[in-house]
Amino acid sequence: MHAILLITVGCGEPTKARRSARKDVLMRDNLVQESWNMRIALTESGKYQGVIEASHGVEYNTKRGSEYDLDNGIRVTFFDLAGLATTTITANKTFVHDTRDIEVIGDVVMTSKDGVVMRTESFKRSASDGMIRSDRFVTITRQEETIQGEGFESDQSLRRYRIFRGRGEALIKQK
Repeated sequence: MHAILLITVGCGEPTKARRSARKDVLMRDNLVQESWNMRIALTESGKYQGVIEASHGVEYNTKRGSEYDLDNGIRVTFFDLAGLATTTITANKTFVHDTRDIEVIGDVVMTSKDGVVMRTESFKRSASDGMIRSDRFVTITRQEETIQGEGFESDQSLRRYRIFRGRGEALIKQK
């Protein structure tokens, strides 16, 4: 099984979109590149598993490959085996590790194609099993119920999830 990480970078008109490099980025070791309007495609065996879009990002060399630190408005989209979008995530910042694990941080909102909405401050997605995990406060809303708790784990399509130390409200219809 081979995994490919494809990156496309957008460039603006040089006279209008010229930006200076961020000084905090230039201070880190092993910097490969700094880019704006990035798009990273996560693929396996030639099939899209996800796409990450960011206004700004930097790539660093690590011992095993590359790591990406993305910020200034993040949008992540995960796909099912048929190539259809299952989940969309927005956040302030994302780290894509050389293992293809993803950390999402800051005002995280995850929305499934089934209308389930999860809100939290951060989570990690494991590339090995596709599971999303966090020990942070989470609110999950679907149809007429809201569940909250400290910590959770879920598949990336938000179909199967567990809330730890949970509480919630639901509308129960009487017959």
